[in-house]
Order: sequence, then structure tokens, then C-alpha cells
Amino acid sequence: MATRAAEQVEEARRTAARLAAEGVRNVALTWVDNAGITRAKAIPAERLADAVTRGVGMSPVFDVFTSDDTITASDHLGGPDGDLRLFPDLGRLTTLAGQPGWAWAPADRYDQLGAPHPACQRLFARRMAERATAAGLEVRMGFETEWVVTRVPEGRRPAAPEADEELDHPCAGPAYGMTRIVELSDYLRDVTEALALQDIDVLQLHPEYTPGQFEVSTAPGDPVRAADDVVLVRETVRAVSARHGLRASFAPSFVAGQVGTGCHLHLGLYRDGRSLHRAPDAAWGLAPDAAAFLGGVLNTLPALLAVGCPSPASYLRLQPSQWAGVYQCWGVENREAALRLITGAPDDPDGGHAEIKPFDAAANPYLAVGAVLAAGLRGIETAAQLPAPQSGDPAHLGVRERARRGIVRLPATLTEAADRLEKSAPLREAMGEVLHGAVLAVRRAEEAHFADRGPEEIAAATRWRW
Repeated sequence: MATRAAEQVEEARRTAARLAAEGVRNVALTWVDNAGITRAKAIPAERLADAVTRGVGMSPVFDVFTSDDTITASDHLGGPDGDLRLFPDLGRLTTLAGQPGWAWAPADRYDQLGAPHPACQRLFARRMAERATAAGLEVRMGFETEWVVTRVPEGRRPAAPEADEELDHPCAGPAYGMTRIVELSDYLRDVTEALALQDIDVLQLHPEYTPGQFEVSTAPGDPVRAADDVVLVRETVRAVSARHGLRASFAPSFVAGQVGTGCHLHLGLYRDGRSLHRAPDAAWGLAPDAAAFLGGVLNTLPALLAVGCPSPASYLRLQPSQWAGVYQCWGVENREAALRLITGAPDDPDGGHAEIKPFDAAANPYLAVGAVLAAGLRGIETAAQLPAPQSGDPAHLGVRERARRGIVRLPATLTEAADRLEKSAPLREAMGEVLHGAVLAVRRAEEAHFADRGPEEIAAATRWRW
């Protein structure tokens, strides 16, 4: 342990020297709270070795912050007492192309005696990834990041979260249209260039459905890296937007009644380097462990919604027939199914994977990947089965036909989803009492805060929180 610590300190000193040569003065250390807000502490780059040695102090109360910065409490967390230490992951330290003079590193959280903080979401994701590895599985994950961009009125500060603001979209082209790319070509070029300079492998970028909405998809990696990547992508888009006089929102419902903004999670399963989505003699090409893993995810989706769709605003987005996946079913290349199986080209050995469609960017990505891994691994342990796949839009089947096929509506409110999370033994066991309790406390506080507000008020209040 002492040798490893000495090696890390020496690496931190070398990194600090490199950052100084690059003109980097400050390093932002981030963690994501249970409301999905990326919180940060910044240090001068020359203090990086100190941060690696002793960490950077922060209060455990942030685990019970809500999206509007209200502080709630759980049985284990809350109040002014206690301290934690943020330890930067030097392996992910990145010079920020969109913020000259700055670098970024995700942080893991430990107590003052060096024990892992039981509510650290990044450590939870790592534990679940290690469980998968111990089971002989390699899981590759990646996110689609959607956002809406507006102009910042010249000479004015951005509107307050609940202000009656006029939204000025900088592009007027149609959904998915080339016109939007032409109108914002300089901006989009700078987004992709900044991501490339930060070693983020962009698969594609395109306009989306809602006015001013875009999406970037990035290459898959191990689950913790995937969660790190999506944090870095969001903050890069935010920084590049600001430099162009624009403002980016990742909120699930930018304007109530419009198609919302998602953050779909893709995952592929491998064993011994071979895809489990390419079994030649199996139904749908899924090897038994892949089918059981996805069956576990499908079975747990009602509780997973409290993780991947954590805000009352999330449920404004989760509407039938809007490709958000609001029914508990799966389908082959079906964008209305909550769990979509993507077959890929037959000659692509890595083409097959699955997509979880309901999730949005209000979710803590570390919680999301960890909870999905826990659900899938429980599916393998219990030999979970996939029902028959659904084709077409389940909303068009009618209530009786959906009931006959065993297709039910996923939770339509955060209250329903939180109730399912509270009762989910697999997720409680995987998270542990401290983290599970903190997540539930935040969900209940969000429910209470927005209980008497209509859709327009909820959308306006949360529009600029993510």
C-alpha cells in the first residue's frame, strides 16, 4: 500500500508538471450526487500531489442534496457533521479543451480513515463492474447524450430557473435536418473537436426532434469509464456552448408537452472476448447468459426508473409513442420498447448490443451503470427469461391486448418508481443500506417539492439544473 501510494504521489507530481507546461492552472474534481447534479471542488494544479495523498475535504451531506439544492436527510446521512475526502482518479485526468487553463478528474470518496464511503456512487459502479468480471463477463457500456441549446440574451444574465423566460433557439431547421447542422456548423465542429482533444471517441452527432436539440453518441467502454465519459461530454458541451454565447440544457423536459431529452444507455456483453449477442443457434442471437442478463434488467426496470429517471421532470418526458420506452417490454430494433435489442450488421462481431431507452441525463450515470449491472447479474443468478419480443408501438395494442401479452406500463410518476426501488431487494443489496437510503430520501424530497406544481412549472424549475 505504501509503495502504491508513493507511486501515485510521484505520478501526481509528474502530471502537475505536465499541466503547468500546458498552461493548466486549476483542476476540477467532480462527483455526481443522487439528484444527478455534478458537484465540484477545484484545486490549483500544483496541489495535485497533496490531493492524491490526503484527498480534498467535502461534506457527506451532499448525498442528500436535491436538484434545487435543498438538503434532506436519510437514516444515515444529513446534517452538518462529518467529512469525506475526494481522491482524484489520475488515470482519467483530462485537460479540458473547452475551458482553457483547466483540467478535470473524477473523484472517489473515502472517509478520513481511508475507508470507502458507503454512499460513493462511483465506487458502487466499480464494485458492480468487479462483480461482472468475477462472473466472467465483460460489459461494455456507452451513452447517447442529448441536449437543447438556446441563445443567452446579449447583455443579460441567464434567466433564473423559474423565471418566465423567452427561449431563443439558435437554429430553426427541421427535426433531424441538415439545416440545423448548417446553421450551427461552427458550434458543432467545436464540440466534436473538443471531445476529440479529450480522447472521447465520437461515433455520431446529429440534430434531434425537439427545437434546438442535438445528440452525440460516444464509443463504449467499461462501465465506470462510460459514466466518466458522459460526465465529461456534458461539461464539454456546456463549456463550448458558453464560449459561443449559447446555453445547453440536459433536462428531461425542456418545455412541457414537447418531446423530451433522454440519455439512453447502451450495453454489450462479452465472455472470453466473444460477443454474447452473436450466438449462431440461439434465439435472437443471444447466448443464455445474455438472455438472462437482459431478462434481469427487464424484470427490474420499474425499480431502475427511480435511478435512471430520478426527477418529476423525467415523467413529463416518459409519454407513450415518443420513443421513450414507457412499457415494460423488449423488442428487436423497436424504438418504443423500453429495452431495445440492436442486432447490428451480420458481419460485425461487435454489432449486437442492447439499449435502455427510458433513462435521462438527470440520472447519476454511476448509479445508472451500477444498478443495471446489479439487475443483469441477478438475472443470470436466477436464470431469468425474456418473454416474446414486442413489435410495433405497445400503445396501439389496447389495454386488453397488452394485458394478454403481459405488457404493463412502467411507473408513470417518480412516486411509483421510488416505491418499486424501496421494495427492490436486488438493488438494495447491491447498493447497501446507506446508498439505497440516500437515493430514496432524495427521491421522496423531490416528490414533495414538486407535488403541487403543474407540468409547465416543473419543466421551468428544472430546465437549467442539468
